[in-house]
Amino acid sequence: MLLIVTNVIFLVKMVTKPDILAQLQKEILDMQGLRVPLESERRDTGLGIINQAFPNQTFPVSAVHEFLSHSKDEAAATTGFISGLLGTLMCKGSCLWISRQRTVFPVALKAFGVRPDQVIFVQATNTKDALWIIEEGLKCGSLAAVISEIPELTFTESRRLQLAVEKSHVTGFIHRNVKGPAGNVACVSRWSIRPLPSMETGIPGVGIPAWNVELSKIRNGKPGQWQVYWTETGFEIATKKAPALPIAIKKVS
Repeated sequence: MLLIVTNVIFLVKMVTKPDILAQLQKEILDMQGLRVPLESERRDTGLGIINQAFPNQTFPVSAVHEFLSHSKDEAAATTGFISGLLGTLMCKGSCLWISRQRTVFPVALKAFGVRPDQVIFVQATNTKDALWIIEEGLKCGSLAAVISEIPELTFTESRRLQLAVEKSHVTGFIHRNVKGPAGNVACVSRWSIRPLPSMETGIPGVGIPAWNVELSKIRNGKPGQWQVYWTETGFEIATKKAPALPIAIKKVS
């Protein structure tokens, strides 16, 4: 009997405080729909050090992300950044792109590693129809992602979308072009993408896209702000905030 008690005490001592905290954090993430992704589900989005802001240090898939824009310039920049993320998720399958108006030029998606024939474009006549299509798309496990452009989204509506992806493991991107402050939603993250002067490449013409990327909310993560560029090899990030950003950049590792 004494031997059994001694063994129990020894096992209890082996469970350290960090182990307990890690287990509690895992359980909380599971309850919030942010489970640790399986190796087969992990995707290298090329965001490098930005991944440190996410729980599990990897871009949350099987989740719904919210992007806010307040102008046409911001909306265009946001579409480009989402396309860059989408290109890393489209290794197999197709995606659904839902909008009220046709604002995306399909051929331009090739620059972000997305084949236009992998994208199913849907034009909704109103927000109600768009939300129904989004939810049904997020329930379809054969899709890699669902992208939607809608101006309005309530907490209840966003909660239904998040519940849908927890079963299907589809990744959702909600792009909202709003005029004023945006209310709280159940999405796991909130992003704001603003355009920066494009980086010169030494070739006459338009330089490569550049964005100020702000992650203002991330569930169980660390919000932050970065200056990011898009090149032929993917995302690149500025090493420090300075006026001469096009010079002070390095490849994201």
